[in-house]
Amino acid sequence: MLRQSILFCLCLVAVSASAADRLTDRAFSTRSVVYAPHAMAATSQPLATQVALQIMRDGGNAIDAAIAANATLGLMEPTGNGVGGDLFAIVWDAKTQQLYGYNGSGRSPKSLSLAEFEKRGLQDVPSFGPLPVTVPGAVDGWMALHQRFGKLPRKQLFAPAIQYATQGFPVSDVIAYYWGASVPRLSPYAGFKEQFTIDGRAPKTGEIWKNPNLARTLQRIAANGRDGFYRGETAATIARYMAEQGGFLTEADLADHHGEWVTPIHTNYRGYDVYELPPNGQGLAALQMLELLEPYDFSQIPFGSAEHIHLFVEAKKLAFADRAKFYADPAFAKTPVEALLSADYTAARRALIQPKAALQVAAGEPKALNEGDTIYMTTADADGNMVSLIQSNYRGMGSGMTPPGLGFILQDRGEQFVLKPGHANSFAPGKRPFHTIIPAFVLKDGAPWLSFGVMGGAMQPQGHVQILMNLIDFGMNLQEAGDAPRIQHDGSTEPAGQNTPMLDGGIVNLEHGFAPEVIRSLMRRGHKIQFADGPYGGYQAIQRLPNNVYAGASESRKDGQAAGY
Repeated sequence: MLRQSILFCLCLVAVSASAADRLTDRAFSTRSVVYAPHAMAATSQPLATQVALQIMRDGGNAIDAAIAANATLGLMEPTGNGVGGDLFAIVWDAKTQQLYGYNGSGRSPKSLSLAEFEKRGLQDVPSFGPLPVTVPGAVDGWMALHQRFGKLPRKQLFAPAIQYATQGFPVSDVIAYYWGASVPRLSPYAGFKEQFTIDGRAPKTGEIWKNPNLARTLQRIAANGRDGFYRGETAATIARYMAEQGGFLTEADLADHHGEWVTPIHTNYRGYDVYELPPNGQGLAALQMLELLEPYDFSQIPFGSAEHIHLFVEAKKLAFADRAKFYADPAFAKTPVEALLSADYTAARRALIQPKAALQVAAGEPKALNEGDTIYMTTADADGNMVSLIQSNYRGMGSGMTPPGLGFILQDRGEQFVLKPGHANSFAPGKRPFHTIIPAFVLKDGAPWLSFGVMGGAMQPQGHVQILMNLIDFGMNLQEAGDAPRIQHDGSTEPAGQNTPMLDGGIVNLEHGFAPEVIRSLMRRGHKIQFADGPYGGYQAIQRLPNNVYAGASESRKDGQAAGY
């Protein structure tokens, strides 16, 4: 059921909000939860899920499996990720019984300044071309994860992706759809048409696609680690191409790149410790929303009711107002995480929520954050290790900058800077932009309970909160929690672009499945309701049950698969 319009598309609208004719009679499940005793993987492409499982069958752990599957997804789902993008991860290490976070986001070119944008008369960083390109952080992230936690040799991890890139694989439905949507806008950029089309068109559903250039790039990474990407032939090709295209990314920018291990931040929601990564990502917004919502008794507020949707949207508006002002690279601007999550501050903000009237919170002209695309995946192994990993080129297939002979597209994450002096997220050389991609993890009584994520621009913190409410407040199972109809509020002030305030309260997008009387009630409260084609995200999850069995779920709006053994 592919939609013709891509105006608001990140995924497909659910076919139905109800599957009550199934024997289980779970109201929203499109299929059953997957259960397995030893290992589990959930990704947005079934072949990548199988790669993850095979790596674990061959003696690798969840970290090895995540790297191998992510490399495979970069080949198979270039509409959302690849070696030209960034990476964030949260790892539960069974040996130390601790969570570890990794921020694998790249920085802006050191030779590009805010004055350059001003000289060109630009008020926003362009969406495509050389100016939004930042250093790709994904490969560094893979190497850091592997060095700290991996078991198998690098070459074994990249072998499946290299084999598929060389021999080919059949393109799946949703990926083919977005690939086709990307070709017209990226074909003008040098290298794209030659490396990502078949005679100028996207590959069709079921058509075999090969990428021998990417196979060679991955072979250099497998052989030489991070130096196989950030130095040598690959780095030189990137820098030379960028200079030819009027860009600013250099070999020195690539060689100097480093991600960093970070301590996840968290809040407790009804006895569950929810963990996100700190800024420059937006995971803090999900925690702020949960803090705002916790005092409300959702055992007395039904799922899909006007009160449920109203409270959710109002909490989102309040959290996103802070997101627009404070979230940025901590090396340049300190985000007051503890203050934003404090009880006093949260109570003062919560007091602004009116039960029967929509807030007109200062908001901003959204800079198409919801047009970005991403992959989220998660893995878990027999020893109890679990990985929550998210990776993205940002706007679909990225900037269009496609260096010759390398088989990947550079990300356009720099579009997320503000071209406004003095703002926390204002452009600066060697700075990481505000980031939308966020993995999540939940502990219960100090033990792993859930590894999950919901990709999709500004939808991500909204999706995280909805999944957790569905599981904790509304008693849904893991698959049902993802299949239930979703809410997406659009119009909050954005930490990107012109950061322009807007005072109309924004728009509430509702997926199919909410009752007409609920929609009318929301409109009477002052909410503007819209029915978009699909800005509702892409979900994958693995749950650790009390008997140490894994449960897995995969997004019904994507091509994905949860599977285990």
